[in-house]
Amino acid sequence: MSEPHVTLDPRGLDPVQRKLRGPLEDQLTSALQAATERIRAGYAGEPVEQVCQRLLDETRAGLHPDIAAGFNPDMDEFCRVAVAIVRGTAV
Repeated sequence: MSEPHVTLDPRGLDPVQRKLRGPLEDQLTSALQAATERIRAGYAGEPVEQVCQRLLDETRAGLHPDIAAGFNPDMDEFCRVAVAIVRGTAV
C-alpha cells in the first residue's frame, strides 16, 4: 500500500505559512502516515466513517496542538484513505 501525502494549497496560506509550507507539509504527512499505519494495523472491520474520523483524530494527535488546531484537511481525501484501509488496497 502506498503512503498518503499532504499537499497544502498555497492559495489558502498566509505569507508565514507559505514560507513554512515545505516543513509543514512534511510534518502533516508524517502524522498522517503514522496514523494510517496504526489504524491499518489495528483495523477490525469498523465502517469507513469511523475509520475516517479516527484517521483525522489520530493525525491531529500526532501534531503540535497549534498545528492540529489549524489542520482542516479535505475530508473527501481523508475518507479516500479510510476506504483504502477498509478495502486493504493502495492509498
